[in-house]
Amino acid sequence: MTDLTLALDAMGGDHGPRITVPAAVQALRIYPSLKLILVGDENQIRPLLSQFGTDITSRLEIHHASEIVEMGDKPAFALRCRKQSSMRIALDLVKEHQADACVSAGNTGALMAIAKIVLKTLPGIDRPALVSCLPTINHKPVYLLDLGANVACDAETLFQFAVMGSVLCEAVTKKPHPSVALLNVGSEEIKGNGQVQQTAQILTHTPQINYQGFIEGDEIYCGKVDVIVCDGFVGNITLKTSEGIARLLLHQLKQGLTQGFFIRLLAKLLAPSIQSVLRQMNPDHYNGASLIGLRGIVVKSHGNADETAFLQAICLAVTEATRRLPEMIEQRLESILLDINS
Repeated sequence: MTDLTLALDAMGGDHGPRITVPAAVQALRIYPSLKLILVGDENQIRPLLSQFGTDITSRLEIHHASEIVEMGDKPAFALRCRKQSSMRIALDLVKEHQADACVSAGNTGALMAIAKIVLKTLPGIDRPALVSCLPTINHKPVYLLDLGANVACDAETLFQFAVMGSVLCEAVTKKPHPSVALLNVGSEEIKGNGQVQQTAQILTHTPQINYQGFIEGDEIYCGKVDVIVCDGFVGNITLKTSEGIARLLLHQLKQGLTQGFFIRLLAKLLAPSIQSVLRQMNPDHYNGASLIGLRGIVVKSHGNADETAFLQAICLAVTEATRRLPEMIEQRLESILLDINS
């Protein structure tokens, strides 16, 4: 890995520095050439660093921020009134090329709004999208976008999401020409609303994208395709429903442990496997969500992320920065548009 510097919003999320600081130290141990800028309240951050050796913390800089974007702040308020917040300063560091990426567990709507204003979108991209990988039954991750950054999308925006998702998957997994599908209410060609139908037509005539047609909700975790595209309204409900199912399964497992002897025995035998699946479905335990389509790299960690989860978000930012993801998306989209217009 080449030398990279990441800006971490140390105050973001439900737990702030007590999670972000230890995760940052872990990341430095994993990546010997990585440097981190912890953006936040120095009076809260520095005491947490005192327990770690200077051999690690020498690659860690504190950038004081006097404000915090609260989880309940509306995006417009955060944009106008939190200009000295840890989130805003971390994004400013990326804009000023002092950092190669930003990682935050803070308010999603605020992060989206501030990042779009500070970093701007790539040429040919109208809106950034929130994307993350989900587990599948064949252990091949599937990338789902948009997860809620854009509630309503037209066909052109969904097409842009397909391009960005394909490039992200290829960059992270190194799989050439990843397969792409549109999430729909049926797999038949006649199904779906106008936006989905129009997007399908565009993708069908775009050979640079390995478009596989429509996919239904019950096939998301089957591993049939590499990238699944939908608008943020559908994507967010899909993700939250998955989280609810995970909690239901965990509840049922715990109930089983209080039943008769044979049920308790069966539950105990199955517990490790079930808990492994639940961990994969839990957003705290997969690799963060990327806000792609910007002129810089932004990774969103779940607000309630634990230390391990925030570390995974940092690792994802390292991967994307190493592969120079924004440049890859820009080049691919430019190539596709040239072919379409020629």
